[in-house]
Amino acid sequence: MIQNTANRIREIIPQERILVVTNDDYVDIVKEQLPKVPDTNIVGEPVAKNTAPCVAIAAELLLKQDPDAVMVVLPADHHITDPDEFQNILNAAIAKAKEGSDLVTIGIKPDRPETGFGYIHADDSQVELLKERSIEKVRGFKEKPDVNTAQKFLDDGNYYWNSGMFIWRADSVLKEFSTQLPDMHELLKNTSEDLYTDLHNAAINEFYFDCDSVSIDYGIMEGAKSVFVVPGEFGWNDVGSWTAVYDLGEKNKDQNSIQAVNVTFAGSQKNLVVSNSGKMISLVGMENVAVVETEDAILVCDLNQAQGVKEIVEQLKGSEDLKKFL
Repeated sequence: MIQNTANRIREIIPQERILVVTNDDYVDIVKEQLPKVPDTNIVGEPVAKNTAPCVAIAAELLLKQDPDAVMVVLPADHHITDPDEFQNILNAAIAKAKEGSDLVTIGIKPDRPETGFGYIHADDSQVELLKERSIEKVRGFKEKPDVNTAQKFLDDGNYYWNSGMFIWRADSVLKEFSTQLPDMHELLKNTSEDLYTDLHNAAINEFYFDCDSVSIDYGIMEGAKSVFVVPGEFGWNDVGSWTAVYDLGEKNKDQNSIQAVNVTFAGSQKNLVVSNSGKMISLVGMENVAVVETEDAILVCDLNQAQGVKEIVEQLKGSEDLKKFL
């Protein structure tokens, strides 16, 4: 998926200009997967601190390479079936970001009342065209809603799924850090002089250990004054839930997605079964259910409530007896 992410932007951003921020343990894997990306452009995080520190260190590194750098933030786990349209949307977003200090995001036109995504509330009275694509002023960001609220967002027509993709000038987003997350920005300034020196890795590690864990949405986007969204439809799927795995998987005649060897169904439709154990798994009278078996755990959940897995993870983290199953 990280190769796909790099390949789908290669007409706009060559791999020599890609910067990857990942877990320290994955640095060597990324080097293997993206051999054209310079080693100095692969940054290992010593500890997970959410997305704001990741964006901050990346922006500072890019600014050192190019004071006029325009930065495109793309998660590596997105599935996109229409890369040409995605490139068109991205080009429009880049054109808007180049104009000045605006922060730009890409919104996905919703086709269902999804509760697993955050939403972007757009102002359809403030629309401009760039590169034949509409760009709308953002009124605000909404947290993941309940199903009734999600349906209202869908009916309204001015709400988009928050894709987690962002475009801005590196200096513009760092200015936002200076006003909205001043402590993190101060740490970044202290780190900056040691970047691309013999102290490069040590400086990055120190920054991560000292900074707070904050998301870019909460820390920057929600408080920014000038944010725009480019709406898009390009076959997007955020492969971050079992619902996404079901949506992307092949289906049989009853719309069951099977990633296991021995499975039988009776009166069951629209289910997901994932297992490598070889055990017989049978579903009777089930619909819209995920059954996922690993070596030491079994998950059974309603696919409409797959985001609830995060609550299970938090319970495991909080139990000395159960955290071994993480």
